[in-house]
Amino acid sequence: MDNARVYLDDRSSSDIVIQLKNKEGRPELFYSHSYILKSKSKYFADRLSHLSANSCIEIQCSDSNYQHHVELLRHFYLDADLVLESLSSVQSAIGILQLAASFSCEDITKSCIQYLEAVPWEDKEEEEILKAVSKAGPMAMPILDRIQPVDLTATKNVFISAVRFATSPGGSCPPFRDDLKISAQEQVEYMLTDDEDVPLVTADDEVKLEIIAGLSKVFSLFEEEFSSLLVESELTSEAAEDKIMQSLRDLEWMCTILTKMDLLKDFVTRWTEKSNKLLRVIQDIRFSLNMWGPKVKIIEITAKVLEAVGYGNVIIQSPCRVQLLRTWLPYIRKTKPLLDAMANEDTGFANKMDEDLCHSIEGAMVSLVLALPSNDQADILTDWMSGEQIKYPDLSEAFEVWCYRTKSAKRRLVEGLERAGEAAPQPMILSHNSAQD
Repeated sequence: MDNARVYLDDRSSSDIVIQLKNKEGRPELFYSHSYILKSKSKYFADRLSHLSANSCIEIQCSDSNYQHHVELLRHFYLDADLVLESLSSVQSAIGILQLAASFSCEDITKSCIQYLEAVPWEDKEEEEILKAVSKAGPMAMPILDRIQPVDLTATKNVFISAVRFATSPGGSCPPFRDDLKISAQEQVEYMLTDDEDVPLVTADDEVKLEIIAGLSKVFSLFEEEFSSLLVESELTSEAAEDKIMQSLRDLEWMCTILTKMDLLKDFVTRWTEKSNKLLRVIQDIRFSLNMWGPKVKIIEITAKVLEAVGYGNVIIQSPCRVQLLRTWLPYIRKTKPLLDAMANEDTGFANKMDEDLCHSIEGAMVSLVLALPSNDQADILTDWMSGEQIKYPDLSEAFEVWCYRTKSAKRRLVEGLERAGEAAPQPMILSHNSAQD
């Protein structure tokens, strides 16, 4: 009998009935043909070898896969080259694949795998696909090749390329390039994220060198653009401010990446070295009433540096820590009241130091002060109490601890001197009689 001349539910030519029953026991009959079933499925070929003509094969199915059973039966009546074209969705292909593998339908299984290997799918669908192909054996290799872990060298090459793109200067086709750059930065950060599994990239020497090279590029570009602000032609340019903000955002991103790779000391060192030059520009009198966005972003980045040093995540020498405090404490004390005043005058003023940022800076500065040599602590606390803006940052906790430690240190010194005096040998005093003898 010619396959093209028969179709499912053709009662006039049917010699076998397939009864599908869902979990509720509702039966539905499908009039089929034994030679079709035998040629398409080893399962049915085995079942039919023990049945007489005009028999009924009962198959249990659930509400969730009932329709997939029906679709599988319909695919039995398609030519092999038409099965692939008939598949129209990932979910349908997964459902048919699961049944095709269970019923040993080799041609349909291959078509489903070919379809799924070639189309995009969601993360949640990937787990279903893996479950479906678990019974497909070697036929599942095209799908497994697509989702198997990438070679470590290939992963590193992708990561390095992404870092180079993420740290490159803007191109000639913004904002499209800017969007790509932001995407590259996000993916670099994701690849380094250590979640419940492991990060995709290991920070070996080659990767670290590439990151440090990227940091140098970002810092160089920032210095160049920041210095250009003092050029007269650039003063009124909003584009110049936008470029500065982008460079600052790139620096902030680098700070995050370096933290994940335990390389933050490189950032802290560079930021500390460049701080005086940076402040000379941003505090120029020509920027006294503008550039609020860059000013706040600079403080936000400085807060990350202060936290890293103040809480001991980055270790630098005490003179550098003193320099860091002496440089940024006056600027932050001066800038915060100006930002607060702007916000009070204009409710739509967006450039503010929020509460979390203020607490972060204050806590880091207290920790920084308390970790300095006593005389440096005294100098910084003296400057703090001599200033007009003593309210923020509040270093009173550091002052209280310094007073307690200073008194304790003095007491230990006095006690030590007294013990030393008691332990010293007493001079021998001879009596008059002894002297005569």
